Amino acid sequence: MIRTAFHAPLTRYAKQGDDFATQADIAAEKAILDVLATECPDDRFVAEESGVTGASLSDRTWFVDPLCGTRNFAVDTAFVAVNVALRVGGTVTVAATADPFADEVFWTAGQGGFLRADGRDEPLRPHAGSRLVDVDLDHPFPWSTPARLFDAEGFAGEFHPRVLSTSLALAWVAAGRRAAYVTGGDLRDSVHFSSAIAVCQAAGCVVTGLAGQPLHTAPHGLIAAADTPTHARLVEAVAGLRAG
Repeated sequence: MIRTAFHAPLTRYAKQGDDFATQADIAAEKAILDVLATECPDDRFVAEESGVTGASLSDRTWFVDPLCGTRNFAVDTAFVAVNVALRVGGTVTVAATADPFADEVFWTAGQGGFLRADGRDEPLRPHAGSRLVDVDLDHPFPWSTPARLFDAEGFAGEFHPRVLSTSLALAWVAAGRRAAYVTGGDLRDSVHFSSAIAVCQAAGCVVTGLAGQPLHTAPHGLIAAADTPTHARLVEAVAGLRAG
């Protein structure tokens, strides 16, 4: 659905504020939900465009983000992701983040993280050698703007910031293409982040809140790092922003 609509005329559907969806978002979401509803008719579904559907009391909830990076897509920039995750009780047990243009899927079924490409599954191996850190500027830190991190002590001179503006970059941490990913905000039950977070955790990344605390607890936010030393340096750099 997404590849077919790329470079084609787009219809924009206004959402809250200046946010919008396109016909590609809507078509991709319908395709995903059609599959899930057929295979799992007793489950609950939380989707970016259509909201909550399915069995409201089910212990199984699917989170669907059909096109993460709509603004990129709308200006013919091929950095987007398709995110699907299944939470059973309080735990995400199955997750996939797909890059429709590279034809890659970063996925986990609970034991280990994998990259599916060219018909093969290879284990994901995070490493921090690139020193590239993607920072999501759309989700503010509780005490600062994310862009201040670029000049913070412990970040500047050690890491190279990137802003891809899609959760695809979070999945890249699991694959060793990014050293880390940082964002603010409360990400519980997030259609945008649930799948890539689960993939990173399954691949062995260090994943916490902004202060190094357990994920989804105050002050919320996310630091997902390829290894413990990188994570520690980023926690320290973020703490410096808070102190300042």
